[in-house]
Amino acid sequence: MATEEFFSDKELFKTLMSAARATIITPFFGNNVEEVKSVSEAYKLAKNSPGTIELTGMPVYEPEKIGLPKGANQLLFNDGSVVGRCAAARKIVGEPGCDLSSLLPVIREAVYATRYKLMYKTEAVIGLDKDFMVKAHLLIPEGFENIMYSWMLNFQYINELYADMYETSRKIQEGDIFVFSDPDWTHPDFPYGLTFFDPQHNCAAILGMRYFGEHKKGTLTLAWGCASRNGYASCHGGMKRYNLGNGQSFRTAVFGLSGSGKSTITHAKHNNKYDITVLHDDAFIINVDKKYSIALEPAYFDKTADYPIGSEDNKFILTQQNAGAIALSDGKVVSVTEDIRNGNGRAVKSKLWSPNRVDRIDEPINAIFWLMKDPTIPPVLKLLGASLGSAMGATLATKRSSAERLAEGVDPNALVVEPYANPFRVYPLSVDYERFKKLIEDGVECYILNTGDFMGTKVKKETTLAIIEKIVEGKAQFHKWENFSDIQIMDIEGFDTSFSDRKYAEQFKARMNDRVNFVKSRDSEKGGLDKLPNDALDALNAVIKELQ
Repeated sequence: MATEEFFSDKELFKTLMSAARATIITPFFGNNVEEVKSVSEAYKLAKNSPGTIELTGMPVYEPEKIGLPKGANQLLFNDGSVVGRCAAARKIVGEPGCDLSSLLPVIREAVYATRYKLMYKTEAVIGLDKDFMVKAHLLIPEGFENIMYSWMLNFQYINELYADMYETSRKIQEGDIFVFSDPDWTHPDFPYGLTFFDPQHNCAAILGMRYFGEHKKGTLTLAWGCASRNGYASCHGGMKRYNLGNGQSFRTAVFGLSGSGKSTITHAKHNNKYDITVLHDDAFIINVDKKYSIALEPAYFDKTADYPIGSEDNKFILTQQNAGAIALSDGKVVSVTEDIRNGNGRAVKSKLWSPNRVDRIDEPINAIFWLMKDPTIPPVLKLLGASLGSAMGATLATKRSSAERLAEGVDPNALVVEPYANPFRVYPLSVDYERFKKLIEDGVECYILNTGDFMGTKVKKETTLAIIEKIVEGKAQFHKWENFSDIQIMDIEGFDTSFSDRKYAEQFKARMNDRVNFVKSRDSEKGGLDKLPNDALDALNAVIKELQ
């Protein structure tokens, strides 16, 4: 069996338990708690929960394959003013600003306040292969059955197949993940709510948060931390395999922030030119030594706006959040998947959406693509040095939104950086840096794809996919770019990447300096928790020096 659920050993108990874990686990055993053992039971509870909209015109596709009753329909549940995650609410044990002496009493009071509520508990598995499976438990009040139902569908609810698989999975010296949630919770000191994590002890409290994404990413936060402690590179990205015939294949991993095209690239069918196998578009891990990859979840959590009313893809939706609804002439109800009601309408999609889906790929990945929206980056660059390749991942960047309100003196052109596109890291940044650096040292090619615009010219989706196709087929022709020793470029019609344009050269230099300043800032941010090795800064400075 993978992780530890039950008490069995005093010495192990000392390493697995903490004050936070004891606080969060204990209410799971309360006499006001009912266990929900199947996803079918969760569906019935969610359908009857006040405020749920049963989309009678949008039946679940092949429900029996997902453990749902025949005739099940998609369910829609809407929140109020908040329709996204809140990074400002996160408190992580071990990071500055997480004072346990003040936070633990708050969490204890939150637990106490649920004593008069009916609470539901359920469990799921994160990690879909015997080499990495972690059991996770959720406790949540009556009235939020839709969050529980989506959580069970997003991760792997436990049925006979996965119960047997879990029983024979590789032993991991970690405790099960426990998540306590009360979306109704309020506190004057936490106007945005509180998402508390004790990553070393695999527990979390999600308080005052109705948005399902907080529960999905909060659970994944702990799973990624667990994977990192056990030798894996934790990936907030997509992975696919291009099966090229004659026993040949090419495996790619793409990493990008929301809206960068990560899911689009992962699921692209390339006009059916290739036989494609998808691992996942959001959450997977790579064993750095043995090089195999494992998907962490079966389902997909997508923006509904990407798939308008009538889209064939919508038949694979299981649950929806924060979308409108309308009636058809026959009286059946369907959702308005376009973001008319609010921004960020979301849906949990069935694993059946990707017909050639697998949960594990044994072959090593061939290429990493960092997806960026940096207007000074050409449509594609190839990075030759392992330190530079990983350093550019550590400074994965996008440009600021034009709608963002900036303080006086803030450069509107400065890059916004999110290392490896993963804002859910609960371990030192240097761990990711070294893991990705090793993958590149061991032969993984490293590229940057600009999926935004290049100096005012939009990089179209078709251009990006054509670039990837050339790389996959071994037909890409890269050559030395300017004076750079570790950066190569592919000529793309319509994009002038010459530094003879001094304005462009200066902007490229400025954006590289943004990256240097970001790496330098890690020495003091979070008390130095995310300090990077010196070679990361050296690699970036070498690029700037070659610009002179």
